[in-house]
Amino acid sequence: MLGMIAAKTRRGKRHFWECACLRVRMRSSDASSGNLYWGKIIGALTGAATLKPWFVLLGLLLGHQFDRGFAARSRGFDSRTADLGRLPEDFVKPLFQSMGHLSKCDGRVLEAEIRAVRTIMHRLGLSPAEVRKAIHWFEEGKRTDFPLAQAASGMKRRVGRKPELRSIYVRLLLEVALAKEHIDKKERGLLWTICKALDVGRVELAQLEAMIRAQKNFRHSPAGDADARRVSQAYRALGIRESASNDDIKRAYRRLMNKNHPDKIAAGNPTEEDIARAERRTREIRGAYEMLKARRSIR
Repeated sequence: MLGMIAAKTRRGKRHFWECACLRVRMRSSDASSGNLYWGKIIGALTGAATLKPWFVLLGLLLGHQFDRGFAARSRGFDSRTADLGRLPEDFVKPLFQSMGHLSKCDGRVLEAEIRAVRTIMHRLGLSPAEVRKAIHWFEEGKRTDFPLAQAASGMKRRVGRKPELRSIYVRLLLEVALAKEHIDKKERGLLWTICKALDVGRVELAQLEAMIRAQKNFRHSPAGDADARRVSQAYRALGIRESASNDDIKRAYRRLMNKNHPDKIAAGNPTEEDIARAERRTREIRGAYEMLKARRSIR
């Protein structure tokens, strides 16, 4: 292993770090808690391959900087993924067509992939009519002759100089691909075809995959379960379903605050117990709204 890493080093620092990122993507389940360490391990091993102690320290330093940057990007990534808002149809159509093609390329579409696609429909805020369109586009993409690379090239022309939209496009495709346990070789090759057409490099692709895997692992951890319960409780506090839109959440919050705020019940000569109950309920409503506002990037 040391010989392989040393060989990578001799080919140049940039190529080495691309390879390092590809190894990190499969081992980043601690990203959500900030306990990243693979950059430091790879850096130290690379330094050790030179048999010079100073290079070991240099490798550790570079690896530490990589881990810090990756952790910061992971936190930003997590805050942006709760609610994507509205995207134009010329973005959504090739997106769902590509999802259909990637899901079908290994022979059959799994239930986990369908659930992931449905979740993305919700996060995009699609109306019932738009959902039907998205399902139709998904079915179109399942054809073996669907021009995947052409669709990605068209997407590049549409998003122009907006790298964040290219990143969102790849990220959503990855979320569907990673809904199942493994990405097979053919599907990974198609993903790379899309990335090349969009000028998304291997490092960015590896980082996106690592962050999605970290989120997935967090959701299945005890901390993730507790977090999910708090979010569910917030929806219940506002009396709405998790499928509610951002506008529905705002309306529920305003309606409940108008009904329960102590100032609103003052005209009815409330008792001290009534006021205390109203204050508790107001705090509960406000706390639930603030949590959902942060999770779903409600403005």
